[in-house]
Formats: sequence, C-alpha cells, structure tokens
Amino acid sequence: MGVIVQAMVQPQISGVSFSKNPLTGLDETVVEAVPGSGELLVQDGVTPQRWVSKLGQWTDRPTQESIPVDLIQSVVDQTKTISKTFKQPVDLEWVYDGDTLYWVQMREITSLNDQPVYSNTIAKELLPGIIKPLVWSVNTPIVNRAWVDLISEVIGDNGIDPSSLSKSFYYRAYFNMGTFGRIFEHLGMPPDSLERMRGQRSRDGTERPILKPSGRTFALLPRILSFAIDKWRFSQKIMNELPRLETAYKAAANDIAQADNTRQLVEATEQLKELTRQAAYFNIVGPLLMSLYNGILRRLMKQIGTDYESLDLMEDMKELKHYDPGHHLQVIYNQLEQLEPSLQEQIRHSRYAEFRSIPGIEDFQASVASFIERFGHLSDSGTDFSARPWREDPDMILGMIARYSPTGERTYKKIKFEQLPVKGFRRTWLSLFYTRARQYRLYREQISSVYTYGYGLFRNCYLALGDALVQQKRLEHKEDVFYLYEPELQAMLSYEQTDKDAASDYPSLVNQRKLEIEQVQEIELPEVIYGDHPPPVNYEASQVLYGTPTARGYYTGRVIHVHGIQDFTRVQDGDVVVVPYSDVGWTPLFTRAGAVIAEAGGILSHCSIVAREYGIPAVVSVSGTVHLKDDMTVTVDGYKGEIILHDEQEDA
Repeated sequence: MGVIVQAMVQPQISGVSFSKNPLTGLDETVVEAVPGSGELLVQDGVTPQRWVSKLGQWTDRPTQESIPVDLIQSVVDQTKTISKTFKQPVDLEWVYDGDTLYWVQMREITSLNDQPVYSNTIAKELLPGIIKPLVWSVNTPIVNRAWVDLISEVIGDNGIDPSSLSKSFYYRAYFNMGTFGRIFEHLGMPPDSLERMRGQRSRDGTERPILKPSGRTFALLPRILSFAIDKWRFSQKIMNELPRLETAYKAAANDIAQADNTRQLVEATEQLKELTRQAAYFNIVGPLLMSLYNGILRRLMKQIGTDYESLDLMEDMKELKHYDPGHHLQVIYNQLEQLEPSLQEQIRHSRYAEFRSIPGIEDFQASVASFIERFGHLSDSGTDFSARPWREDPDMILGMIARYSPTGERTYKKIKFEQLPVKGFRRTWLSLFYTRARQYRLYREQISSVYTYGYGLFRNCYLALGDALVQQKRLEHKEDVFYLYEPELQAMLSYEQTDKDAASDYPSLVNQRKLEIEQVQEIELPEVIYGDHPPPVNYEASQVLYGTPTARGYYTGRVIHVHGIQDFTRVQDGDVVVVPYSDVGWTPLFTRAGAVIAEAGGILSHCSIVAREYGIPAVVSVSGTVHLKDDMTVTVDGYKGEIILHDEQEDA
C-alpha cells in the first residue's frame, strides 16, 4: 500500500490491557485507563487509573473511579476473548469514543516466556523449615527424580530437568510452578490450572478454576488409562517392593558401619541414593493414592448425608499400632507401672547408662532397648537427615518413657461402616472405597517407616565423612559437613591429605552459612516468588512505600533524586533514580540506574518501557517520595511495587 486513509477516533477514554500480568505471569487481566487521548499514558507521564480482574473478582481498583466500571468490565471481557482467539497472552491498546470500544493495537506479551514462578504452598508441607546445604543437595535430586519418573508415566518422555522443579530461597524450598505449568499444558489443561498450586484463590475462597480436559488430553488417553490401571493395582507393587527395600536398607546400614575409608563411604552413599530414589517414588505415590481414596470416600458419604469425620475408618486395624510409637510408649509405660515404686522412682531420676545397670528389671530394659531399635531413627524432621535422631539421645527417650502421660479413653463414639444408612449397589460402591481408604492408610505408615529409616542412613554416611575431614583438620566439627553443598564436599574429598591448604577456606564458609541461617531463621517469606533472584528481606526497614510495579526485578541501592537534565551528572552507576515523571529525554539515566522510582506514570509510561528494555526494576505512582532522601539505602521490589527504606531518617 502506498497510502492509508483511516478515520480518526476522538477518544473520551484511552487505555491499555493485558490478558496476563506482564510482570508476574499470573492469570489476571490488568487494565489502565485515562480520560482523553492515549498520549497522556505514553508521553505525558500521567498516572492512570488501574484495575486488576482475577477469577471474576476485582483484586485491585482505583479508590476514586472517574471511568465507568462497566466499560472496564467490557475491556476485561473482550481482552480475554481476543487472547483466547489468538491463543496467546496479549498486550492491547484501546480507545472509547463515548459509544464504541475500539481496539487499536495488539502485541504478544513475550516477556512471559522466561519468567519462572516459585511457590512454597506445597513445598512447605513436603520440605518444611530451614534446609541445610548438604540436605538440599541430596534431597532435591532424589525427590525431584521420583516426581519426573511419575510424570513421565503419564506424558511420556518430556525432557524435564529434575533440578528445575525446585529452588532454594534463604535456605527454604520452593517449587517451580512454571515447570509444573508446562506439564499441565502437555496434558491439555488450561493455564488457570496452576492457580491453586500457586496459592491463588478467588475472593470467595473457592479453589477455582476447575481442570477442563482438552483435545490434547484425549490424545494422551491411552497412556492416562494405563497409568490409572497401574495405580489401581499399585498395592501389589507395594507388597512386593517394600520388603525388598527394607532388606536392602538393612544391608546398606551394615555397609556404612563396616566402611573403613572415605572411598567405601562414598560408594555406600551413592548406593543409598539409588535405593532412596526408588523408595521416594513409593513415598510420593502411596500418600497421593491415600488422599485420592479418602477424598472419594468423603464425597460418597456426603451424598448419603453422613459426616466423613464421624466414620471409624481405622476400626479393628491393629496392624497400625506396629508403626505407632505412641502405642509402644503406652505398652512400655504400663510395664513401668508394674515395677516396685522405689524402682520407678530410681528409673525416673536415672540417665540411660545408669538405667542399663539397674539390676532386676531385665525385661523392662529389653523393652526400652527394643523401642530404641524400632523407633530410634525418628527425629524432629523426617526430611532433614541433619536433625539429631532419637537414638543419639537415649536419655531423652528414657525421660519420655518415664514421664509418659497416658491418653484418656475416647469419650465419643464413631460410626462403624456397617451402621451406615445405605444399601444395594451404593453400599457395594461405598464399601470399595472404604476398603481402599483403610488399606492405603496402612500402606502410608508402612512406606513412611521404610523410607524414614533408609533416609536417616544418610546422616551416618555424612557424619563419618565429616569425622574424616575433622581428623584431616579440614573441618572444625563433623556436623559442619551439613553446611556444605555436595559438590563442595566432593571437592574436599578429592584432595590429597597432604594438601591441607586447598580446603583452608571451608571452615570460614561453614561459619558464614551458619550465620546466614541464624539471620534468616525467623524471617517471613512470600508464598510466591517471581524470577530466580531472592526477594528482598525486610530485616530492619523503618518504612515501606507502595506504588505500581511496571518492570520486574529486585534491587538494593543508593537513592538519588533527579528533577531534570541538570541532575544527570549526579547519578552514579547502580543508583536508585527517583524521578517525578519520565520522557524520552530521560533515557540516558537508565544506562546507569540500578532501579527507577517515579511519582507518576503507569505501565506504558516512558520510564516503565525503558526500564523493561534495560532489565531494571521500576515502580511508578509512588506516593510519599518525600521520605526518600538522597544517599539513603532502599530496596525496590519490581514485582510487588514496594519500596523498602533501610535507613532511619529523623523527618521520615
């Protein structure tokens, strides 16, 4: 075409919309709008009104709305339609002439392609609390590999790197929801399927959206059916594999105890890793199936008007007591009560070594020793082999037995299955899942018992290696080995004993990590983290300012105010530049800035666009910038729109 002749729309309202949040990747529609022409948004730095719609609810909207919300709702609805039509997230520009809504520009939101999103919603249940470096190095490859094996059964070869499934922030575990999202998409599920895993819910608290299979799901149907049949028969695998794993773990424990050099210990550790990866698969699938069958049983009971919690699911299941340390404590305590009062008193005031030498109580001593043998591998955390197990503190176990407080009898009666008000086919169907729920409740305890015992053997391996490094004067204490990542430990073990200088920095590295862990022990981290960089931690901030995030990232640096070209020379590399607004003439600032804070503007203001191009965080529409003094230190959170002030100011 040589010439385009096009009618000019005279807009009463102009704006932009995004079918996904361009900073976080969350499935929410973001709309910004101003009265009049769109030039106010892009060139003049005017602060727009902003709405965010998620799962049919407004999660953010202006405190004073001068633009009809019905128009904004129409923008949201049409944005979703356009995105669905083109099958990609879109960035749109629109104008409204008082009668018609016009769409004047569309672009794909390409910035989402490399945006990882991490959540601890599930991770804090599976891997809670602080995770020391060595524990992280061992745990994540084993557990993640088991997850990949399970996923591959459903979707086939997928090229998923197990290390990409999780990441550590401030020594705590987060799962990569971006990787899990690609798995859902491979199954043909909509992107919204990730919302619950990301810890996001609608305002009414419901766990939406519901998974809706697509054509791709049906293409995988043969594999999915094969997977379902295999898991329906999974009890046979459990009965076959658990005894084998238990025997193999006993042999591994013997190999570790008999190892007399670091090479044999390293070999035993590698064999233990493979065994534990196999056990981890069962430790994942078993509880998942237990949750599935219990969930189905719960729904079936709801249909007959009976509360699931009132059902005596474990009726007459004596096998569970074998795996319950509380039951065994009760039995041993009853034995203690049968002894002479003087012996009871002596035991309650004895250390374990003294207790072992008390004459005339051989049967009771044997019971206590058997309890330690049976449950001594337990600790405060079954996912942290650096935690001290019970067997290393027999005085604690003896005190726990001597001061045991018997549980009272249950004062309420639960309903037995035969009492349920249901007959015929429905009763048969209910009985099937009642039996399965009971069966997998027991399996979970059996699997957990084997897995926890085998997993605890890592402590024996690494303490022995740590002891060898202490003897070589490369570590100060054998427990310091838990503060090394496994590649660091392998590097230390590869040195010749005469080369003592090669590992001289490791004790200081261990002390540094101990200090870091102590400092972050009590901090509260967000459920969701965007990007691979750790979010800022507010240790001693005096104040927090809020604005609209428009360029993602985290940055901590020195504040410098820029009011015009005369201030450009004051900006040093890495400064956090505070501006009243931004125009094209301010672009040279961004080559030196570490982050940008603007008093005005929106997602399409000049400073926002340039900040995204330069890859530096930006927060605009920040009120209270008077509190930002030159040379003070602040942290800019380009995901949440927060400005953390770290330096106290008398007039702040």
